[in-house]
Amino acid sequence: MAQRYSELIDAHIRFIEAQKIFFTGSAASEGRVNVSPKGHDSLSVLSPNQLVWLNFTGSGNETAAHLLDCNRMTLMWCAFERKPQILRVYGSAEAVHPRDERWEEFAEIIPASLGARQYFLVNIDLVQTSCGYAVPLFEYQEDRDVLTRWTDKRGPDGIREYWEQENATSLDGAPTGIVALEAPTHVRSSRNRQ
Repeated sequence: MAQRYSELIDAHIRFIEAQKIFFTGSAASEGRVNVSPKGHDSLSVLSPNQLVWLNFTGSGNETAAHLLDCNRMTLMWCAFERKPQILRVYGSAEAVHPRDERWEEFAEIIPASLGARQYFLVNIDLVQTSCGYAVPLFEYQEDRDVLTRWTDKRGPDGIREYWEQENATSLDGAPTGIVALEAPTHVRSSRNRQ
C-alpha cells in the first residue's frame, strides 16, 4: 500500500496544492517530539526536492529550536475529501528569519504578514505515499482570521515582546534563535495569506 519516491512527482505536487492543512514533525536529539498543524496559504513547492513554508507566530516555537540541534523534518498531508491518501516528505530543514539574506527571496513566493516568524526551507530526501483509508472525511469551510486579528491588535512591538516572552525557548528550554530578531518590519500587508 505504501510507495516510496526519491522526489515529488507531478501528482504529489497537485495533491499538496489541493490540501488546506498540513502537519509538521520535528525533534531535537533529546526531549519532546513536536507535531504541529499548519494552515492558510503558507507552503510552496520549489522543486521536486525542495519546498518552503511560512511559520506564523504561535504559542510555541519548537521547530526552530529543534533545527538548531538536529535539522531533520517531516511534513504530512492527508486527504480529508474525495480519494483517501496520505503523503509524507522527509528531509532536512533550515530556518530563515527576517534578518537572513533569503527572507526577501521567500517573501516573494509566500508574502510575509505581521505574524510571520520564520520560513522553513525543506530539502526532501524521501517521499512516501500511503492509503489513508482510516482518515475520516471532513468538509473544508474556510480559513480562520483569528491569528490575523491577534497580530494586528499587538502590532510589531507587541509581536516582538511576545517572541521574547513566549518564543525564545522550546518546551525543553532550548534556544529558538528568535530573540536575536529586531521588531518585525518585514510586513507587506497584515492581511496577506493569514
